[in-house]
Amino acid sequence: MEPRLTAGFWVQAYLTRLRLADIPAFVVARGDATAGAVIVKVATLDGRAQAFQRTFDLRGGGRVWAVLAEGAEAEVDAALARQRGHDPDLWVIEVEDRQGRSLLGEPGLE
Repeated sequence: MEPRLTAGFWVQAYLTRLRLADIPAFVVARGDATAGAVIVKVATLDGRAQAFQRTFDLRGGGRVWAVLAEGAEAEVDAALARQRGHDPDLWVIEVEDRQGRSLLGEPGLE
């Protein structure tokens, strides 16, 4: 069984990786430090955004990042507000990158 990192530790490591790549990011909503789920919103600074959440991959058997919402940034924000309404322990990280980079596919983050 793969060891599980706390949400707070993962968030800090992720923010560090983004900072090292000169990609601005910040915590929009702080969730439970131990077991809170994490959603990553990527805003491309043109009025559009995507939000990603970790989910179980039924085909591969692991966990993967999947698109939760995408489109106009206001619509993505509304979807995130609904998610936070259902789960107050949820972390929301906002990444601002014109190229849409999130680094979520890199080793240690996928």
